[in-house]
Amino acid sequence: MKLIILGAPGSGKGTTATVLREKYDLAHISTGDLFRYNLKEGTPLGIEAKSYMDKGALVPDDVTIRMVEDRLNNPDVTKGYILDGFPRNIAQAEALDAILSKKGEKLDAVVYVVTDDDIIMDRVTTRRVCEKCGASFNVKYMPTKVEGVCDNCGGHVVQRSDDNPETVAKRLATYAENTRPLIDFYKERGILVEGNNNVDADTCIKSIEEGLKGLGLV
Repeated sequence: MKLIILGAPGSGKGTTATVLREKYDLAHISTGDLFRYNLKEGTPLGIEAKSYMDKGALVPDDVTIRMVEDRLNNPDVTKGYILDGFPRNIAQAEALDAILSKKGEKLDAVVYVVTDDDIIMDRVTTRRVCEKCGASFNVKYMPTKVEGVCDNCGGHVVQRSDDNPETVAKRLATYAENTRPLIDFYKERGILVEGNNNVDADTCIKSIEEGLKGLGLV
């Protein structure tokens, strides 16, 4: 399967992508991971991206698109993949179409993790992360056994600086403006599969699997 996963920041998109990756043995292609790899390895694309980042400028779509195209030439994608964080807008979606067309391929489905903004706000602002091992907790839904202490490694558990209401609201507004138009873009093609994550992850995954079955993919 060749999939895209869409969802607002804090929607549970990352967790859903991990479940799908493991269940269907897919390569998980995260644009965040791609940027980190290219920057760390000092690849030509990484150097080009850094030149913009050092100036405080946004990395142009063209650079991101070329990173994704390069990644889609790796042999592990032949078993199927899930794109996470790309495309982020219609221009990137059209570029992805062109990349796949050159390879004689097309997308099979676009998974959309649906979570209401007020639920995202509640979940994200109560999230806590271990400074040492990165384990994630939640003061309301999955608290640590000892307040402020990681259950896994004993590290210090803190609230990330960008998990405050003001930053979350800005991220949701940016998502709504740039990425939500993709929902209609793919819905018109008949390949959009929705998973409702307002209740829990199991409900979300179940509805996604039903949608994939409906498209004859599983």
